[in-house]
Amino acid sequence: MSTVIEQPVEARLVAAAPRMPSIPATLHYDRSDPFAVRMTFPAPATLEGVEVCWTFARELLAAGLDDAEGHGDVRVRPYGYDRTVLEFHAPEGTAVIHVHSAEIRRFLRATSELVPAGLEHLQLDLDHDLAELMRDAC
Repeated sequence: MSTVIEQPVEARLVAAAPRMPSIPATLHYDRSDPFAVRMTFPAPATLEGVEVCWTFARELLAAGLDDAEGHGDVRVRPYGYDRTVLEFHAPEGTAVIHVHSAEIRRFLRATSELVPAGLEHLQLDLDHDLAELMRDAC
């Protein structure tokens, strides 16, 4: 069984222009980092012309499907009956995107099949990680 899930999604950037085209994005989940998801935007879709990747809690993404969640750099909330808004806050500005909620739900189902919610801690080898930290500290 694979330990990584990648799912392309269609995101719509909310901006001053009346109809922004869809931009590609990829949701990514890796069992070795079980609490996190990543959302990556390819270089052509960003203002800087470089790939941008945001990492945030899988739990935040799931909770944001039903209620507004997040107080930091990443915020998630439902929008209407079939869309979810993700806000990415950085010193350079804020990006607001809409994604079909069904795509997010499909992604979260796949991650839950790989690592069920609430059992993420079983994927961690804390003794090994602590030993690595201590080795590097010497």
